[in-house]
Amino acid sequence: MKKVSVVWSSPNPGGLTASCKDRFLAGLKDAGIAAEEIHLNEKKIEHCRACGDGWGTCNKKGTCVIRDDFEEIYGALRDSDGIVWISAVYWSDTTECFKAFFDRLRRCDAAYNHNLREKRCVLVACAGGTGRGTLECLSQMERGLNHMGMRVYDRISVGRYNREYILPALYEAGKTYADRLENGFDMYY
Repeated sequence: MKKVSVVWSSPNPGGLTASCKDRFLAGLKDAGIAAEEIHLNEKKIEHCRACGDGWGTCNKKGTCVIRDDFEEIYGALRDSDGIVWISAVYWSDTTECFKAFFDRLRRCDAAYNHNLREKRCVLVACAGGTGRGTLECLSQMERGLNHMGMRVYDRISVGRYNREYILPALYEAGKTYADRLENGFDMYY
């Protein structure tokens, strides 16, 4: 059975981002995929210290000197067949919790380990305001994934104006993603 990690970040466990995560998870589970939910806001994740000369053990050993929940989450991502990244949008970017984790992940994986290379991902950006920042947020997420060699299968922009038809679509996206993980992707990119 394939396994997917759903990494999400929002301080509001009952808001739009959580609803998007729930719909995608429901699609995955109904398609028979084992899914692990990772709520970054509930984890202890410190910001990168840029230790040493700016590249500490992340560059030399693929590990981080900070002892928090980072390594546990990184291990879950290594063991996953696919990763779904979902973030609330702040100032056209991901949340601060997301950025703190993602910065450290990129340093360890892109510079040394390459454990996440070729993993197929889905990106979801959720904006409760105007929704204007979702495209920039998705672009930032994809840029970071490209540094690690991950492959983006889909990018989904969600705002308060399209939530009524996007939430059901996220359920279908979860089912489709599960099918592609099991049966192969229909394109190379």
